[in-house]
Amino acid sequence: MENTKLPVGFGMALAQNAPAMRAFASMSEAEQQAVLEQTKQVRSKKEMRQLVDRLAGQN
Repeated sequence: MENTKLPVGFGMALAQNAPAMRAFASMSEAEQQAVLEQTKQVRSKKEMRQLVDRLAGQN
């Protein structure tokens, strides 16, 4: 993840959800890349928030 920038919307959503941020930070690089691929399918702020909530186990 060193050379990869987070999408702005994803970064903002993570910043508002500390458990999700910790979960993402603890993932392997491959797991993080898989999540970043998922962010490319997100089409709204609500969908991004739902993705981030899932990371934190807050379905």
